[in-house]
Amino acid sequence: MKGRILLTGASGFVGTALLPQLRKDGYQVLPVYRRDVEGGFQIGDLSSNTDWAQALVDIDTVIHTAARVHVMEETSANPLEEFRRVNVGGTIKLAQQAASSGVRRFIYLSSIKVNGESTDNRLPFNADEQCDPTDPYGISKKEAEDALLELAESTGMEVVIIRPPLVYGPGVKANFQAMMRWLTKGIPLPLGAIHNRRSLVSIGNLIDLIRVCISHPNAANQVFLVSDDMDVSVTDLLRGLSHAMGCDARLLPLPQFALTSALKLIGKGAVAERLCGSLQVDITKTKELLDWTPPVALGEGLAETAQAYCQAGSSQTPQKST
Repeated sequence: MKGRILLTGASGFVGTALLPQLRKDGYQVLPVYRRDVEGGFQIGDLSSNTDWAQALVDIDTVIHTAARVHVMEETSANPLEEFRRVNVGGTIKLAQQAASSGVRRFIYLSSIKVNGESTDNRLPFNADEQCDPTDPYGISKKEAEDALLELAESTGMEVVIIRPPLVYGPGVKANFQAMMRWLTKGIPLPLGAIHNRRSLVSIGNLIDLIRVCISHPNAANQVFLVSDDMDVSVTDLLRGLSHAMGCDARLLPLPQFALTSALKLIGKGAVAERLCGSLQVDITKTKELLDWTPPVALGEGLAETAQAYCQAGSSQTPQKST
């Protein structure tokens, strides 16, 4: 019989896709929600005060996807402390109680923001390099990672850390959804001459890696990066999505330096970085140590995402970036 899994963030983008797959694989899964859901475990606030003892009974593996996520328009007066309260305090409390309850393995969904924001003028990020996160979200994720690895040394509970870049797939929200909305509306976009390189990961590939990390012996106490293993420019990404949705991408070939300068001039430097900057990850370690290859090709992942968007209609309400 396969072990029992505690899955936090079960109502999130990753959690909603991961839960049915784990059950299909034959695992008994206890999903964790912030609200009362039949068959799940309800928590209120995720912090160092959360009591997980009841949820951890007979659990073999914890998959921790819940977090305070990165947002574009921060409202907290002290963002770093708020991120630390949830992402560090909440994570470590769960991990400590998991270790005390005899949990064998703790899988932590971190973020590529631990490595940094850009790979312009440098090699792609790798899993074992010295990290220097710059924003409060990335800092909190790095602090949680460090504390988890220390806990693994002192308790013997195995820790696996996965740092994804932008995750996309059916039901994706935020900026990715906005791009598809722009394309279906035929809005002219000054994004026809962007020559950056961005690593993305489809929800299918991320879930497949998590499944491997549940039991693979080489995953213990390691950090892994994940992607579709095929980087893409923003221009080519938009063209791929428009093709999948059966619409024409009205992309104006505005020179990249001109677009960047214009956005910075109006105080949108962060937007310029996301649209024009490069962020690449090297998943060589993941592939070699786990004998893993992303099963979903980039084109296939984009097609699934675009088709789901079209089937759902374009009336979905945009959400803040995660």
